[in-house]
Amino acid sequence: MKDKIRIGCGAGFSGDRIEPAVVLAEKAQLDYLVLECLAERTIALAQKRKLVDPSQGYDPLLERRITTLLPHLIRNNTKLITNMGAANPLEGAKKIIEIAREQSLNIKVAAVTGDDVLGIIQQRAPSIKDLEYGKPLNEYNIISANAYLGTDIIVEAVKTNADIIITGRVADPSLFLAPMIHEFEWNKNDYDLLGKGTVTGHLLECAGQVTGGYFADGVHKKVEGLDQLGHPFAHVYADGSSIIGKPEGTGGVVNLQTVKEQLLYEVMNPNEYVTPDVIADFTSVYLEQTGKDTVHVSGGGGKKRPATYKTSIGYKAFHLGEGEISYAGAAAHERAQMAADILQKRLAHFASDLRLDFIGVQSMHKTSFDHHQKPYEIRVRVAAKATSAADAALIGEEVEALYTNGPAGGGGARKNVTEVIGIVSTLIDRNTISPQVTIFES
Repeated sequence: MKDKIRIGCGAGFSGDRIEPAVVLAEKAQLDYLVLECLAERTIALAQKRKLVDPSQGYDPLLERRITTLLPHLIRNNTKLITNMGAANPLEGAKKIIEIAREQSLNIKVAAVTGDDVLGIIQQRAPSIKDLEYGKPLNEYNIISANAYLGTDIIVEAVKTNADIIITGRVADPSLFLAPMIHEFEWNKNDYDLLGKGTVTGHLLECAGQVTGGYFADGVHKKVEGLDQLGHPFAHVYADGSSIIGKPEGTGGVVNLQTVKEQLLYEVMNPNEYVTPDVIADFTSVYLEQTGKDTVHVSGGGGKKRPATYKTSIGYKAFHLGEGEISYAGAAAHERAQMAADILQKRLAHFASDLRLDFIGVQSMHKTSFDHHQKPYEIRVRVAAKATSAADAALIGEEVEALYTNGPAGGGGARKNVTEVIGIVSTLIDRNTISPQVTIFES
């Protein structure tokens, strides 16, 4: 049993930079590197890709990330845990093996499956309601259903001594908590320790947020070197405490403010932060600045884990039609208002869902500006929901028509149609799911 391990977080979402993960893998002397790349909408979109092509559905950047990281991981004996499997961990694992063979590397990959519960949800949809609106799930055009798995199955994957563990939907802190449970031989029913470990997992899971990225505002909270922002790592100890830091020479900052902000990020009730592994208590966490870019984390705790898994449901919500056009120079505001009036009348049949914005003027807060200081340039945006792509396309077409049919001097028109995937959630009995680990070797 180890008394200390070092875990780094190289990605906090699907579109995160690759470079900080490389720095961690190359220089941070990690035992484990975690890439946390999933969100509710991300996995629903992955399910859409899988429906079109059964060999797809894993993270779009998986190939680039693995190709770049793999030599560093193997050279430094760092194990990778990632949810880049998204909607298709098995195919994601096969792609990793393919990359390893191209690089003449012998590796073992463990793929975790079982989070896809679409069949269960479809079978029971009339009797299950969503948590947000209380509507029966059979009222939605469901395309995906993924349960947030916890550490139980990830620990089993770690036990296989795989070089890379790839999962689908699991709770974000569980990616970090699993190696703690394995290396420190924590009892899965020791909820005090699991709560402490979850604190560190939550601090790491958003990567650059805890090192100053999401923290910085340029005025009251200035952070240097954001163009070379380093991602965090933690020295984690067997008693559940940890020290948060970042690689030397990278930009950003780790201090009490950045850690406190991340500790409370997306936490509705710090006394009961619910995960599949433990209901964690963040109210007794103690933070201490122990040096430049190092914060010691102790305290915290937890109580018995819930009997259910939260499940994210993706459904076809609507088609979104958008159009934009700019007006600049004298009377920019008056011409923009004319354009908005024309669009309002032309698109009256979309009135219940129509949205008109003057970007940069009142699109965020819907407040009026001082008419004595009218803007010199305005970008008009119109958007509306539609039941079909054809109807949604009419929005952008009407905006484009303003080139010659509307106010003078419009420019930079664009139009776009997007099928929007909606997300609701529900709870299902954890005993209805049987996750599995599948091993692949190069």
